[in-house]
Amino acid sequence: MLAADDPAADLAAIAARLRAAGCVFAEEEAELLAGAAASAAGLEDMVRRRAAGLPLEHLLGWAGFCGLRIAVGPGVFVPRRRSELLVRRAAELAVPGVIVVDLACGSGAIGRAIAQRVPGIELHACDLSPEAVRYARANLAPVGGAVYAGDLYEPLPPGLRGRVAVIAANIPYVPTEAVATMPPEARDYEPRLALDGGPDGLDVLRRAAAGAPGWLRPGGHLLVEAASGQIARATAELAAAGLDPSVATDPDLGATVLIGRA
Repeated sequence: MLAADDPAADLAAIAARLRAAGCVFAEEEAELLAGAAASAAGLEDMVRRRAAGLPLEHLLGWAGFCGLRIAVGPGVFVPRRRSELLVRRAAELAVPGVIVVDLACGSGAIGRAIAQRVPGIELHACDLSPEAVRYARANLAPVGGAVYAGDLYEPLPPGLRGRVAVIAANIPYVPTEAVATMPPEARDYEPRLALDGGPDGLDVLRRAAAGAPGWLRPGGHLLVEAASGQIARATAELAAAGLDPSVATDPDLGATVLIGRA
């Protein structure tokens, strides 16, 4: 809520505060915060917390992703724009009626975006974090997605074994020592469980790849996001699990997706 006399000046002042705090898209963020605030005092509180490093999405209660508003909040990983490549490639491999699994789903953003592009899929999702499962259930309810709590494949219904067409996994892939170098709004406010991929960043990828053949149907695909510097090692892990690996990249998004075909 802005002052009625000169809202443009108020927005400019807010943007200046946000820019000084290091917010790259200060003007856009100022407009979003102003639109979300219920009062001048509420807006001041939101601007103060954003300038202190709290993720914008946690303040708004949602993150924009693939044209959708995905509900997020404290304790849940905020979906990044680079994951749009994972969604695009997964959607290209899915058709109505097939089974798709959003593995280590976080807020469920990946599964929701795939279902938006390919209506009629049978969508399942799972995550180890109870908080993530709560958000994922809310985000996937509109597309009929089932969400389970547990570690990787462990909570999935046994009846899915050998029948899954696509496993999309935005798993943690930041090496443990590199987590401390991430932007404060990630390392200080997002769950370490969703960031830390072990000493080389590939611990969870190895487990996801090793388990995938037991769940994929013949010709099914595992898609995993990774960093560009991990391509050689990650493709070797997919091959070691018995999957035929390939790589998709999008320089504009700074995104890399490893694809393993069963």
